[in-house]
Amino acid sequence: MFLRALIAALVATLAALSTALPVLPARAGAAPDYERQAVDATNVHRVDHDLRRLRPDDCLARFADRQAARMAQQQRIFHQDLSPVLRRCDLSRVGENVAHGFSNGRTVVSRGWMRSSGHRDNILTRPFRLVSVGAARSESGRWYTVQVLGRR
Repeated sequence: MFLRALIAALVATLAALSTALPVLPARAGAAPDYERQAVDATNVHRVDHDLRRLRPDDCLARFADRQAARMAQQQRIFHQDLSPVLRRCDLSRVGENVAHGFSNGRTVVSRGWMRSSGHRDNILTRPFRLVSVGAARSESGRWYTVQVLGRR
């Protein structure tokens, strides 16, 4: 009898807790999809300008992901110090694009960075060989995006 009462109480508690949990607006794979779209769109523009495709890089990804998370948490865009990226990723050259408010990776590249001369210049810089994109959503659901480009 005691065991049944205990189980019933636990079930009731779990049911109450589950209704109090927040519902996440994005599915778990949203950021990787967003990031992949941005890398693909970047390479489309590079190929259209007779430039080599950029390869994803794990070291750059760590910096892009961390910066996107910082921007989303602070709900503002800003550049990171790229000196540690140069050193830790063993690069000879590095560039960064940041943005917020674009609903997917294709639009952040086409409607955002490619329409801004400085960002466009980063994407179309011939010597770059590597790229990674980090994307994170703020509490309000706004996307914050970082693209790090480099060359070893």
